[in-house]
Amino acid sequence: MSRDYTQLEVWNEGRKLVVLLDSFTKKNLRKELSDFTSLIRRAVTSVPLNMAEGCGTRISKDPLQFLHIAGGSLYELEIQLCLSLGQNEISKKDFEKVTSKILLCKKLISGFINHYKKIENEK
Repeated sequence: MSRDYTQLEVWNEGRKLVVLLDSFTKKNLRKELSDFTSLIRRAVTSVPLNMAEGCGTRISKDPLQFLHIAGGSLYELEIQLCLSLGQNEISKKDFEKVTSKILLCKKLISGFINHYKKIENEK
């Protein structure tokens, strides 16, 4: 796996998702939901952090584990946003904007996992 993760599209899109959700939670979620907001922020932050950690490890199987964790965080984030939508804390338009970015990140991580597995199998 590339040690310079900052050049990877998958990492950059994860970072953009963090920025998007940070501004989104600050303007949309009420203060009474601070615990819920914290869960959203932790889930979204986990995505680029786990990708970076996976790139920094020296053991060949570990990078995949970190990529899978990053992908799992995207699913967790998606459910948290569904709950927010169900509680009328976010608009359908904002929900769709954020979930489209989540979908992009899920596709990129999945593609990166498949690419990495292919490289490992060729060794």
